[in-house]
Amino acid sequence: MSSELLWVLTLLLIAIVLFTTNKVRMDVVALLVIIAFVLSDTLTLSEATVGFSDPNVLLIAALFVIGEGLVRTGVAYQMGDWLVRVAGNSETKMLAWLMLSVAGLGAFMSSTGVVAIFIPVVLSVATRMKTSPGRLMMPLGFAGLISGMMTLVATPPNMVVNSELVREGLRGFGFFSITPIGLLVLVAGVVYMLVARRWLGGKNRQTADERYQRTFRDLIRDYKLSGRARRFSIRPDSPLVGHTLDELGLRARYGANVIGIERWRKFRRVMIAATGDRELKVKDALLVDMSDSDVDLREFCRDQQLEPMVLRGEYFSAQSRDVGMAEVSVLPESQLLGQSLRGMKFRTRYGLNVVGIRRGGKALEGKLVDEPLLLGDTLLVIGDWKLIRALKTKTPDFIVLNLPIEEENAAPAASQAPHALFCLALMVAMMLTNEIPNFVAALIACLLMGKFRCIDMESAYRAIHWPSIILIVGMMPFALALQKTGGIDLIVRGLMDIAGNQGPRVMLVCLFVLCAVIGLFISNTATAVLMAPIAIAAANEMAVSPLPFAMVIGVAASAAFMTPVSSPVNTLVLGPGGYRFADFLKLGVPFTLIVMGISVAIIPILFPF
Repeated sequence: MSSELLWVLTLLLIAIVLFTTNKVRMDVVALLVIIAFVLSDTLTLSEATVGFSDPNVLLIAALFVIGEGLVRTGVAYQMGDWLVRVAGNSETKMLAWLMLSVAGLGAFMSSTGVVAIFIPVVLSVATRMKTSPGRLMMPLGFAGLISGMMTLVATPPNMVVNSELVREGLRGFGFFSITPIGLLVLVAGVVYMLVARRWLGGKNRQTADERYQRTFRDLIRDYKLSGRARRFSIRPDSPLVGHTLDELGLRARYGANVIGIERWRKFRRVMIAATGDRELKVKDALLVDMSDSDVDLREFCRDQQLEPMVLRGEYFSAQSRDVGMAEVSVLPESQLLGQSLRGMKFRTRYGLNVVGIRRGGKALEGKLVDEPLLLGDTLLVIGDWKLIRALKTKTPDFIVLNLPIEEENAAPAASQAPHALFCLALMVAMMLTNEIPNFVAALIACLLMGKFRCIDMESAYRAIHWPSIILIVGMMPFALALQKTGGIDLIVRGLMDIAGNQGPRVMLVCLFVLCAVIGLFISNTATAVLMAPIAIAAANEMAVSPLPFAMVIGVAASAAFMTPVSSPVNTLVLGPGGYRFADFLKLGVPFTLIVMGISVAIIPILFPF
């Protein structure tokens, strides 16, 4: 063993120890690795920084943006709605359906892309089910890796192994040759995760501020809004048609405060802001806060020709993605102190409605439109999330005290959901053709999402999880360093010395173990490129069929469950799941052994020696 190889292995051991102890941030460790390789002359500067130009790294960054676009347009939450409808309140059903869905989609497209798409879905579902995201993120990642075992084109290692067989003049695998193994591993994965989830996310790792962030329900209780929400449809003969809200004066006349308008556009209802200059149209659905309990609703509907409609949830909580709430307070130096809401034309000026005022810790009751504002009053405003954010950042008279937790699930570009789905479908189609590189396909989708206003540049840059990107970039030089110093060749020679004279099943075990170990440090595709010719050569030397040996390499290359740097899929779920390096070891090592057992038992049956 040369001194250069000894140094690389020592540095690798130090990095693994730092990852495991979690004393230093993993992205910082990755940057220190780059520095160590360059200063020790193990790698040149261009070799140590090769990860910054790697297409897979750029692909991951682009997929973060795609995922954010699906969040901002509400598509991710609609997928979450479907999962919730199917699974109900059962975390067991949720976990099973999640893994089945991800593995099914990943059989025909990039597993990294599928996992990136489902991350915001899982975060949304975890919030609704009041469970830690960590209990679902690891199953999501494992399902993404298992999807690589479902079809021949599901992951590059499968195609690498198949190409090596064809190059040697042998019969390659069929499109579904690996599918029986993948299905067995998927079933085992679901069962395993149902048992192992108790070790994941047992404690909610949110900060104290996040745990005590208020909800719509808290605000509804504090401002005594229960029972005041109504939903009406405007009939064709209604006197409201063709008039603006300011002209109608419904709040002053009836205590009816219109806080949102649902309008038909392109065969679906969309929520539009209820600003003072908004003109009402036939078939509009009005979300109304009836602050005056003395008003006869039947008489109000008869006079204004309105049709009562069903309203789900308590006080517009079911519309929280489109209609926002926030507590605000008037600044001491504001000229608005002493003025009433009507006098300052609050809705005309800010586009929002005040539905509650708390003074001295108690909610005021009755009509509030003529109540003068005093220092120390807190106002509950309701309306479009965009306008609430504008009040938070651009208004000199008010300070936003509290945004409810539902603000995180708001979809500021909900009207662009069809365009987001088009971009997603186009990206998937381009990836399936294999005519366009995956990164280029994802980049085209990102640019189209920007063109269709599904996402803006600020949100796009903020969506990228930079620690995960730096972690991958910093660990990639290890593969080159091991190859450059002869480390991989040394390991391969040792394998042949140990298992060359043993039975074929023993060789399958050794190949799987070696493939899994090498996969800890380099990508699964590079592992398959390295191991495929070794496996075929070992089969030829033992005078047995190379098909089972090649297949075990394909399966083992996808079984990258043991560390967060083994696969981009693991890295994607690392941050959102709140995991440590040790979490992957704790769950990944046993499941890798399970996959190995299934492979060694089943592969010789499907592909006899």
